[in-house]
Amino acid sequence: MKEKLLVGWRETLSLPSLGIEKINAKIDTGAKTSCLHAFKVESFMKDEALWVRFWLHPIQHNTDVEIVCEAEVIDERFVRDSGGHEESRYVIRSAVSIGGETWPIEMTLTNRENMAFRMLLGRTAMHNRIVVDPEKSFLIPFEESK
Repeated sequence: MKEKLLVGWRETLSLPSLGIEKINAKIDTGAKTSCLHAFKVESFMKDEALWVRFWLHPIQHNTDVEIVCEAEVIDERFVRDSGGHEESRYVIRSAVSIGGETWPIEMTLTNRENMAFRMLLGRTAMHNRIVVDPEKSFLIPFEESK
C-alpha cells in the first residue's frame, strides 16, 4: 500500500483538467464534499450533456486574476454550508494534483468571494490518500507544472 500524504490544514494544489495551475485550498475534514469558488456560472449543452462555464478568482483578495473554466455537470445537489444555509449546486469532476500525485475528485461550485479560501478539499476527495496535521500549514512544497 502506498504511503499516505501528510498535509497541513491548508495547502497549495492544482486542478490541471480545469486549467487551474495554482490555488490555495483549506483541507477540510469537516466537509464531506469539496467545493470551488465560482462567481459566475453559465450552463449549456455540449454533445447532449449539461456543461457549465464558470469564472473564478483563484487568488484571495485579488479580482484582477480571473480564470474561465468549463466542465461537464455530473450531478446537482443540495448542500448545507457551515452556517446551515442550503443551496442547489452543480457538481463537476476534475483531477487534483498535490505532492506529485494526481487523482479525480468531485466538487461543487459556489461563490466563495468572502471566504478565506477559494477551495475546500473535503473528506470524500481525500480518498484514503491524505492524513491531515491540523497544527501545520503548507507541508507540501508546490511544484509548478512543466
